[in-house]
Amino acid sequence: MNGGTDSRMKTLTVIDTFGFFFRSFYALPPLKNSEGFPTGLLTGFANLIHNLEKEYPTDYLLFALDAPGPSFRQKIDPNYKAQRPEAPPELKQQLPVAIEWIEKMGLSKLSLEGYEADDVIASMVKCAKEQGIRVRIVSHDKDLYQLIDDGRVVLFDPIKKVEIDEDACVQKYGIHPKQFTDYQALIGDSSDNVPGVPGIGPKTAVKLLTQFGTLDGIYDHIDEVKPDRIRNLLIEHKADAYRSRELVTLRDDIFDNCDLTAFRMPPSDPLLKIRDELKRYELRNILRRLGKETGETSAPVKRERQSFEAVLIDDAGKLFEILEGIDDETPVAIDTETDALDTKSAALVGFSFCFDESKAYYVPIAHNYLGVGRQIALSDAKRAFEILLKKRFFGHNMKFDLGLVYQVFGFDEVEPFADTMLLAWLVDPEGAVGLDRLALRYFDHDMVAFKDTVKKGENFSTVPIESATEYAAEDAWMSYRLYFKLTEMLRLQGAEHLIEEAHKVEYPFVNLLICMERHGIAIDIARFEELKEEISERLGSLTSQIYLLAGREFNINSPKQLGEILFAHLGLPGGKKTKSGGYSTNEKVLDTLKGEHPIIEKILDYRELHKLMSTYIDPLLKLGRKDPKHRIYTSFIQTGTATGRLSSKNPNLQNIPVKTEEGRRIREGFVASEGYLLAGIDYSQIELRFLAHFSGDPVLTEAFRQNKDIHMETAVKLFGAEEAQAKRNIAKTVNFGLLYGMGSRKLAQTLGISTKEAKAIIENYFASFPTVKAYLESIEAKAKEQGYVETLLGRRRYFDFEHANAMQLAAYLREAGNTVFQGSTADLIKMAMLNIHRVIKEESLDAAILLQIHDELIFEIKSDDAEALAGRFSKMMEETVTLDVPLKTSINIGYRWSELK
Repeated sequence: MNGGTDSRMKTLTVIDTFGFFFRSFYALPPLKNSEGFPTGLLTGFANLIHNLEKEYPTDYLLFALDAPGPSFRQKIDPNYKAQRPEAPPELKQQLPVAIEWIEKMGLSKLSLEGYEADDVIASMVKCAKEQGIRVRIVSHDKDLYQLIDDGRVVLFDPIKKVEIDEDACVQKYGIHPKQFTDYQALIGDSSDNVPGVPGIGPKTAVKLLTQFGTLDGIYDHIDEVKPDRIRNLLIEHKADAYRSRELVTLRDDIFDNCDLTAFRMPPSDPLLKIRDELKRYELRNILRRLGKETGETSAPVKRERQSFEAVLIDDAGKLFEILEGIDDETPVAIDTETDALDTKSAALVGFSFCFDESKAYYVPIAHNYLGVGRQIALSDAKRAFEILLKKRFFGHNMKFDLGLVYQVFGFDEVEPFADTMLLAWLVDPEGAVGLDRLALRYFDHDMVAFKDTVKKGENFSTVPIESATEYAAEDAWMSYRLYFKLTEMLRLQGAEHLIEEAHKVEYPFVNLLICMERHGIAIDIARFEELKEEISERLGSLTSQIYLLAGREFNINSPKQLGEILFAHLGLPGGKKTKSGGYSTNEKVLDTLKGEHPIIEKILDYRELHKLMSTYIDPLLKLGRKDPKHRIYTSFIQTGTATGRLSSKNPNLQNIPVKTEEGRRIREGFVASEGYLLAGIDYSQIELRFLAHFSGDPVLTEAFRQNKDIHMETAVKLFGAEEAQAKRNIAKTVNFGLLYGMGSRKLAQTLGISTKEAKAIIENYFASFPTVKAYLESIEAKAKEQGYVETLLGRRRYFDFEHANAMQLAAYLREAGNTVFQGSTADLIKMAMLNIHRVIKEESLDAAILLQIHDELIFEIKSDDAEALAGRFSKMMEETVTLDVPLKTSINIGYRWSELK
């Protein structure tokens, strides 16, 4: 059935997604699950998928969606779809779940910015017809009747379960599908604000089209139209008629190319992949049907839990007997339970460990409630960890467990044997890495939930020891199982080298992050308070000016109230209503209104300052005041990006604006401790150096070897020696843009030039650096061939090219290049950081790594040693790996972060 070589005509089924969801919602009774969540739409959706597979087999399946934001039709007529009523809340609750199910089932969805789902459908219809593939459109929307083509394209109403062909169209509307756009141009559509010709209804429209064939035919013979009233209406509203036709005509050319193989129907029933979701929303009838088909006798709402023995150890003698009996070569999974999430202050409540598949142990230490049973003393727990940390210990997110153990017991750094969270990330850098999600993915196992174990408002110390044993032992048991599963996965992927990479780089890096998180970075409270006062005054002044220009007071932070002021009260042009009924006032909208009214610039200034205050100044001040040393402690995430770059949260210190004056002012507030200085060491043009190294381009390589200004060299090649200096910035944009797959259109937008000029620049660039183009193309070719790309250290990022549509394919190819360069840079910086951290520890240097921001490392170093150590660290960074071109760094030293650039 799915892509075989049978003689029947293949079928593409395209679903008008929102249209179908709305119809399902209104066609079924208001169903709810036991938690009160509405499930009518979800039930209809699951039934469609079930029936589609059984009763209406298809080779290809695609869900067409409207893209967020306005379509090109709003440019033709700003009133188009402006008065659509808001969807009921029960429908809005279910929509995101249903859309998520599409992906979870392994099915394809497609949208394109600036177009509606109907345009996606029309383009796919054209594409399928060209390939001799029959199309079934799941929709009852009359706008799609224009696509009906007997024997090739039919509409299918899934509620009534009937196919709509040309005869059905003629029977229902009295006209042929090919006349449908002209019919709509005449009668209009009040629900979409399509004007049509006022005064002409369906009967008159059919009569006119039967007589004259088309809209053009009517106007070509306008003198023959009877009666006079209709002729006059047509003459008076000719512009409305043609604008209406433009609005209702579907675009069938929105994709450059289309490969339907991306939409192949999966071989197994898609519903099997969302069985957990079906249980969660209690769609029992579907579950029962699935159970019968797969031979299951029943489909329980709760998954059958896999069993192991959770053993409580509350006797120290027994604990040491078990620990001493573990062979030194045996991997041991450990997990800690605490009374808080901040390892700098949390207390150890208990810990669990596991070293075989059949049982896991829990050791209670500090449970605290009335009638609590026997527990292990903290001193015995310390001895237990001294034994465990000499074993092949590992866990899930060891940064937390080791950070806690160091804080509680004062141990020195010790390297974990593994970390299953990092292993999961190496197996699939874009997949979820939480223990619960991995248990489901790899073992189909439901973990005991934290929220079901710890009462709201309490912490783990109040959990009864029996419940704690089941919960905590399961964590260690699952981590143990995952270790073997994930290392097996790497071997199956042919990525066994990543087990070694993890031992050399990822696992040691855990301790470095613990150190950085513990050290923190100081802020100048007085400077931040000064900045807060200044920004508050500026916000107050802007508020008064905005009220004055608006002629009334209102909540500037309320998009709804702001929209009313701008478009209803001040009557500014371009007011577009959102689905919620208010006007859109996003940055894009406000940018288009610049120059229309002085209030616009004031609102944009206000927004920028308000964001600065709420996102940075207030939260950073609050955190700085909390700490006696006025230090801020961020949390670094090693698995936060697919490329391997570090990310940070609570607070995020990696996205403080760098190019604005206000961003610089915020960086002024970050300082060195007394007697210390900050040093910023930045890799120079590192990604371009990787390009030269990987591509072996002789021109690029030679320029770097001779330490030339690469952007100037490119400018000379592109524009000649005379214009080079003036156009160095353009060359810089081209250098970095092409590295990340920037096409001529994007380059034209960025530089403010024509696409033709941008195309000429790109062609000239590739002619100047002949090997670069071939290398960048080889990344794409290899990615398609292998399904993945590799970084400097062999970390992989996988791409599902097989199921990618045209847009996804382009995005994947761009991301493939990004991963090679950004990922290799991330590898390089990690290795450099590890080398420096090792030296700092071994030599007890009075220095610390504070932050890693993309290609830069920020250190805090004793003032007297700052210059010498920064120079030494810089040299270590340049010598971390040997490439075909030299690595270069730049050093900046100062008291404030703002002085480092």
